[in-house]
Formats: sequence, structure tokens, C-alpha cells
Amino acid sequence: MPELPEVETIARDLRGLVTGARIAGARSDWPSTLRSHEPAAFAAAISGREIVGVGRRGKQLLVWLGPAAPVTPVAAPIPVAPSPASAPAARARRAALAPVTPDAAPIPVAPEGPVGEASLAPAGVAAAPVPATDEAAVLTIHLKMTGQIFVVEAGAPQDRHVHLVLSLADGRELRFRDMRKFGRIGLYRRDEETGEPVRGEAPGVLAAGAEPLSDDFTARRLHALLARRHGRLKTLLLNQDFLAGVGNIYADEALWLARLHPLRDASTLRPDHVVRLYGALREVLAEAVERRGSSVDDYTAPEGDGSMQEYLRVYQRAGEPCLRCGRPIRRIVVGGRSTHFCSWCQRLPGGAAGRGTPGGAAGRGTPGGTARRGTADRTHRGPRWTELDGGGALGRTRSEEERVRRVAATRKAAAARRAAARAGVVADPTAGSAADPTAAGSADATVRGSA
Repeated sequence: MPELPEVETIARDLRGLVTGARIAGARSDWPSTLRSHEPAAFAAAISGREIVGVGRRGKQLLVWLGPAAPVTPVAAPIPVAPSPASAPAARARRAALAPVTPDAAPIPVAPEGPVGEASLAPAGVAAAPVPATDEAAVLTIHLKMTGQIFVVEAGAPQDRHVHLVLSLADGRELRFRDMRKFGRIGLYRRDEETGEPVRGEAPGVLAAGAEPLSDDFTARRLHALLARRHGRLKTLLLNQDFLAGVGNIYADEALWLARLHPLRDASTLRPDHVVRLYGALREVLAEAVERRGSSVDDYTAPEGDGSMQEYLRVYQRAGEPCLRCGRPIRRIVVGGRSTHFCSWCQRLPGGAAGRGTPGGAAGRGTPGGTARRGTADRTHRGPRWTELDGGGALGRTRSEEERVRRVAATRKAAAARRAAARAGVVADPTAGSAADPTAAGSADATVRGSA
């Protein structure tokens, strides 16, 4: 799932692409994508609004909308085959179309999703009030696992995974693509002071935790937050009501940088540990924003992929040498999430394990993070020569080599999917262990050129 750096990158890209654009209409073929209204009500409420800015709260995008105004809707695009080569011909045909009269109103497309899914509000929660035409509004976009956003020309190739389209008055479209259909979008009245939905209208939609890159987030504040908490550090960092925007990737990275074991209980941290954790969180997140996030799976931004995945210290590096001490990176599962750490650099002091860790010795030098019987009080030994990895060592085990190959193959396949998504076609799941650089480049040019 895209985390703070990825969502911040998308917000910055969109800010430059669509700020000042006016929405002429909306259409959706999967009603459950909209969490606040039915498709027809959503289209009517959002049409005519100008996009006045784009921001972020935690892992969600905030698109700020002004009051509605009459618009001249663009002509409906001529259907084209899903091939990038057909785009120039489609543009030529659209140029010959007569413009639509200014009095015409955008017609919301009827939902085409399965019967019984038209009720978009969560179970037991009433639909959000429709913002009045003279009220400011905010669009919340939660990408979840596979959500992607592109800004393209109307009529550009579109695959079956695009589930929401916002037509812009200048002839472009903002498309929300979501292969697994977990993403959710809502439209709410906007609180002018906070930029978020009016209090009480979107319960549970946005994260309540502190923003780790905000100016008011200090080491003193983190210390105060931790003073009231118990439990494993890794689990706590993933709690969006504790810190907003930190996910699996950057929790692992920050803990490695701070030399803190992911299973350590938060209540055992000393003040100097808190200062280290604070600095590590800020450093890792700021670096990831600068590198446009980590494109390890389906994440891509409107202006292209991120590169942080090439600079990760521990995430998805199980079996590879630690960049500090050279010993193998270990992988365990914490709270159902894969967790990567160095058992030498991130030692777990006796009795400092979080709840549910027997003996307080989990992860101390043993693969899988489980302590051997009778070793809880024993001094931690260094790795044997057969466990070393890197130059001058015996090398990785066969299983570790296989894991490294799987990670590399997975990343290549994900790059191929992202390139196909940008081109508006569905990638062949049986082909392509690597993306075609030429295709990826042409797809990027098509998307960016449309702006």
C-alpha cells in the first residue's frame, strides 16, 4: 500500500497538473469505489467545481474543490481500441467534432457495477451530505493496495481497471485505476480551516495520528506519545491513529536506522532511544519523498515511478548483508506483516520484548525470530562464518539465493504492469519478467504530454 512518501509524491504531481482545472463530469463503473454517495449523486455534486489544490493526510489524498459553476462539457470521446498507436487518430477525429452548447449539462453515467452494490456508505453509516453548489468541498482518495491516478487526454486508451473518471473542461481526464478494487473515494463538505471534511461527516475516513513530517511533530511530542503506550514498536508505528502515513516499508527502515528491534516494547525506550527513532523517521521519510517513493509493486505517480526501492536498507533484503555490519538481514512476521531487521545491529535487550513475545528474546540471532531453549539469559554470540554474507564470505544459502531471485523477478513483473497501466492496456500476466523500457518511456510521454 502506498505510504506517506508515495502519496505525497502523487499529491505534488497532481498539484502541478490539475490545479485550476474545472471538473465537467464524472463516471464510474464500480459503485463501491465511491464511499460517500451513489454514482449519479456524486457526478451531480462534483460537476462544475474547480480544483483549487491538492494535499495529503496520512496515506490519503485530499483534492480541494471550490464552489460549482456552469461549465462547457467536452464532447464524449470516440471509443478507440486499447492501443497506444490509436491515440493520434482519435485526437484527429475529435478535432472534427462540433463543440457542445454551453447550456448542456453533463450527464452522469449510470453505474454498471453488480446489482446490490449501489449503496455506497459503509454498513450502518448514513451517506454523507451532498455539498451545496456554493460550498467548498474536498475529495478524499485512498489508493489502498493497487490504486493509481493518471491525467490523460480524453479518449486515450483505457483498460478495464479504470473505475472512476473525472472529465475536465479542458479536454483531459483524471482517471482512477484500481486492479483489486480496494481503493475508496469520498466527497465531503470542506472545513476551510483544516482542509479536511467537516467534523462528523467522514468518521473513520482519515487517520487521526500525528503527521511525522509536520513542523509541530518534535522529539518531545514523540516521547509524550510513547509514554502512554505499550506493545511492540513495529505494530505501534503501523497504527495510523498513532502516526499517520507510516507503513510497512518505512517502519522497517526507520527501526533499522535507529538500531531498535521491531519487537521491542515501546515502554522500555530511554529518552536517547526516542531521539534516535524521531530522527530516523524524519530522515527516512524525507529521503523517500525526495526519491518519489518506492515503486516495489503497483505504485506509480502521474509523472512516473519512484526510485527509493533502490536505496532501501532492509525492506525485502532478507538474506542479504546488513549495510552496517555485513551480517544477514532477517525476516519475521509481526502482526501479519513481513518485518525485516538485523539481529546484530538491532538487538533486543532481555525483558524488552513486546507483549506476546515469550522470554523477551525473539529475534536475537536466530532465523525466524524465535529464541532457542535455554538461551534467554545467555550472552548473544556473533554469527558463525557460515552465516556471513557478502565479499569474502561463503555466501548465501540456497533458500536465501532463491528469495533474492524471487524479489528481483517480482519487481520486474511489477515494472511491466506499471508500464502497461500507463499505456492504458492490461499487462499479459504470463509474459514479461521485465518491463520494455521503450514502452514505458512512450507511455510516460503520453501521460505527461496530455497535460
